[in-house]
Amino acid sequence: MTPEVGRNVDSPAPRSADVARLAGVSRKTVSRVLNNEPYVSEKARTKVLAAAEELGYRLNQAARTLASGRTGSIGVVALGTAGYGTASLLVHIERAVRDAGYALRVVNTPDGDPKGIAGAVESLLEQGVDGVIVSEPIVEGDVGVRVGVPVLFLGAPPAFTATRTVTMDVGAHALARAATEHLLDLGHPTVHHLAGPRRWYATKDRIEGWRAALAARGAHEPPLLNGDWSAASGHTVGRALASDRSVTAIFAAGDEMAIGLIHALREAGRRVPEDISVVGFDGNPVFAYVSPPLTTVRQPFEAAAREGIRLLVHAIEKPDTDLPPASAPPVELVVRSSTAPPPAIRR
Repeated sequence: MTPEVGRNVDSPAPRSADVARLAGVSRKTVSRVLNNEPYVSEKARTKVLAAAEELGYRLNQAARTLASGRTGSIGVVALGTAGYGTASLLVHIERAVRDAGYALRVVNTPDGDPKGIAGAVESLLEQGVDGVIVSEPIVEGDVGVRVGVPVLFLGAPPAFTATRTVTMDVGAHALARAATEHLLDLGHPTVHHLAGPRRWYATKDRIEGWRAALAARGAHEPPLLNGDWSAASGHTVGRALASDRSVTAIFAAGDEMAIGLIHALREAGRRVPEDISVVGFDGNPVFAYVSPPLTTVRQPFEAAAREGIRLLVHAIEKPDTDLPPASAPPVELVVRSSTAPPPAIRR
């Protein structure tokens, strides 16, 4: 590679003192200019930037941290699971954090219990982060930690105290209501619900959306059923429901549970959607290619992550200002072939 003209490649990298000397200003002025601080004249700013460009000077991260008091990184406490929903949300969090100009540090907590979340948060604080994201936690009890940086809770209410708390709804309540209303609109007298594990906030939000839709239509609320997000748990519930001829519509709180449910119904001789309609939740694109293709509600992972990170970055960079209003995540129902009017209406 050809070295730059006029520069000795063996010479040490330029320092802020070299920039100050060439620009004819103090090192403090150089620091203020390169960290975009106020109270610097335009003339001085122009001279510093020109000198830095001429010398090829770049402010390193350590110096930036000392000057601004920030590390340029955000930490996330994520559930250590490979499930489609949690993994997809983490992918979009990483993209939104990177696009905001920050690095991301991730600590997984497999159980989401208070001790695990507290330990994960403390680990991130020890690494040095400007803000923390808690992504759809499972919490039963108080999380014994106090945090001196802003914290974003995605998909759950605040679980502990922070310098500034930001909450972002991921739209689970509205999506569950839309899934239930779709089945009621087709003419089903009521809708059974296969919920997730009771400890999850995501489970609670989806149950509330299902109940709200039934109550608004005056429909009977059937007994609640619970799985563990897996296809196997859906299969178990499907075997139990298959013999009940009054069941014509089921809303499953996860796509994988819905697929296991459908498999059990068909094993028992119940047709989907001719006898029983099934709606899933998540929007996993794989399930457009099963038989029958699954009707589902698509989680707004990208919209929720970007909006949440926008608010968190505002809280980090403008701590003395009010948070801007948050946009509600979109509600998207994807209608495929696993839903149809109930048998009585078709006849």
